Amino acid sequence: MAAVTPSSSEWARPMPMLRDVLREELAPYPGRGILAARMVVAATLMMLVDLTFGLPDAAYGAIYTLAMSRESTRATVTAAKNSILVLLLGTAFAIVGAMCTLDDPMLRMLWLITTLFTAFFAISVITDYATATGLGILIALTIPLWDQYIPVELKVTGALWAAGQTIIAGLVTVLVALAFEGLGHGDDLLIFIAERLTGVENLLKCYSESRPVDENTAKQITRLAVLGTSTLRSNLRRSGYSPHYVEQMGAVAALVGRLVDIAASLANLSIRVSGESHERVRFLAENIAGIRADLLARKIPHLRKSGPEVDALCEVPMLHEMEKTVSLIAGVFVGSKSLGAYTPPATSGGDPPHTLFVRDALSNPEHVKFGLKGCLAASLCYIVYTSLNWPGISTAVTTCLLTALTTIGASHQKQFLRFTGVFAGGAIGIAAQIFILPQLDSIFGFTLLFLLVTMLAAWITTSGPRISYFGLQLAVAFYFINLGEFKIQTSLVPARDRVAGVLLGLFMMWLVFDRLWGAPAAVEMRRAFISNLRLLAQLAKEPVSKNLRIAIHQSYSLRETINLGFNAVRAFADGVLFEFGHSRQQDLALRNQVLRWQPQLRMFFVTRISLLKYRLQLPGFKLPKQVHTAQREFDEQLAATLDGMADRLEGKTRREMECLENSLARLEAAVVTCDSVASQGVITADSRTFLLLSRRIGSLAASLDKEI
Repeated sequence: MAAVTPSSSEWARPMPMLRDVLREELAPYPGRGILAARMVVAATLMMLVDLTFGLPDAAYGAIYTLAMSRESTRATVTAAKNSILVLLLGTAFAIVGAMCTLDDPMLRMLWLITTLFTAFFAISVITDYATATGLGILIALTIPLWDQYIPVELKVTGALWAAGQTIIAGLVTVLVALAFEGLGHGDDLLIFIAERLTGVENLLKCYSESRPVDENTAKQITRLAVLGTSTLRSNLRRSGYSPHYVEQMGAVAALVGRLVDIAASLANLSIRVSGESHERVRFLAENIAGIRADLLARKIPHLRKSGPEVDALCEVPMLHEMEKTVSLIAGVFVGSKSLGAYTPPATSGGDPPHTLFVRDALSNPEHVKFGLKGCLAASLCYIVYTSLNWPGISTAVTTCLLTALTTIGASHQKQFLRFTGVFAGGAIGIAAQIFILPQLDSIFGFTLLFLLVTMLAAWITTSGPRISYFGLQLAVAFYFINLGEFKIQTSLVPARDRVAGVLLGLFMMWLVFDRLWGAPAAVEMRRAFISNLRLLAQLAKEPVSKNLRIAIHQSYSLRETINLGFNAVRAFADGVLFEFGHSRQQDLALRNQVLRWQPQLRMFFVTRISLLKYRLQLPGFKLPKQVHTAQREFDEQLAATLDGMADRLEGKTRREMECLENSLARLEAAVVTCDSVASQGVITADSRTFLLLSRRIGSLAASLDKEI
């Protein structure tokens, strides 16, 4: 690639026009129609069940079907089982707690605060998105119920119906998911990764064949770069995959996202490929195609070919970066046998079973902080509507609980989508009550209206992260207005109150999470990245405990926290794009640096997990005493290097440390010496794998240390 000249299109435009954004976000993609259809069918069936049998709280059932339909079939079935158990326990807790505090206002207020904190804490630590949604809806329904001046028997019945409504909605969603299962496209995670690799491969083929990049390829790459990897991260976080696989695929997703970003920069440049670079580009395209085929076939991916040795690094730096990224993708799976397979007693699945709660639920203070913030926002809403004696806006508490499910990493963009989505849904709902519903005289007409609005909301909800939240908020506002009671509304007061309650809840969440207890996204991104460096340094020194079972449990808890940290960094990085001020250019530069370092740090994380088996001296991974001692010294140096990076980012003076390469050289010498004694100078396959992993993690740490 001898020359690079700007083309007419400009990828780095400050802000795309609204029309272009909507065209990109609303365009169909593989699987989108089926996913949206599942959501529409499930919500409509739930609405028909509610209206036919006159079930209370119909709006909540429809909302729950939309939230739960976003999962795969397997995850939906698992979530339904978890939801039933959690909802039954939650209902018992709500009934017993409320009955014990009915006659004492102060005790009731304490119970309310405790309930809200428990709800938000549970939302933070529950791994199942659908289960967390169901619990939030249950709490939101029962809190205003006990404030009503009705007999206790009716309050208990209402609490039972609150759980029943959510359980029925979950069962309807499961049945719809099972009915649509044959129309699916396979593993969504692998499909999304393969789509991105295909786009990059098509781009490289254009260059290797010395032809201009066609318009469809350029648009595809640009769209994938805009979409980012938020959907991939969300699917991984909510999936039922084993922890080890989640960690590996998290690293792959980050690396593939980096690859797409680089390709998007190239797609809108006019590039002429020189003769000596043709082979490099062709080999890179073949390696990407091979990795994609291996992933779809569920094989360990590997590089098909190595590119020719040419001195073109300065001439085409982005090509070298792509080659490096592709090699890291293949290297993620080196030494990938699961740590959990050796947990005494051994588990049949290799990794510990998927749990309802995250493994760092009791060790990560962020979960408690999230619970306190959510509790404060919801409590303020409760105090406002009870002080004003305005029970019609009790939907404010519901809004806090539903919004909390996606508040981590909130940005100005998400706040804008929340408010505009509610206004749009409220406007549609009120307009329907004024102009459409008085003309309808059967459930058939209302079903058509419901279908149209739900189709619009579902299609927007399945779009990219730029507008998807708008669709969910639109549906929430419309359902609250039109599924509240089983009669034609002759007054707009209920609709006004419900919309006002939603806006109050959104305001309190914004006030607590973004103002009273928040910081600019750039500051939070920097803080989260530094925290990840500290946690990885701690992981490098594991195990601390000499008890094998405790050591493995601690490692899983720490790994869970680090995974959440990676997701938080990316979420805050997305939020930086929507913040403005005098430091915007500096914040954007920091964002670009962090996003460049993030895939390498993920690769460090995955490699460290593979090496942890040797530190734990698990069966099949025992090292001679001399090598084990050298590895421990090398790991201590790795930890010191990571802590040094964190210190520099915090502005602290750099500490004098021993060179990392020296400790790696001593480790290699120890391996060679021990193998020479045991195998007559031949390095065994196990030792080669151990050395490969050690060199890779040393190289990653050294590279990051130079850049940071």
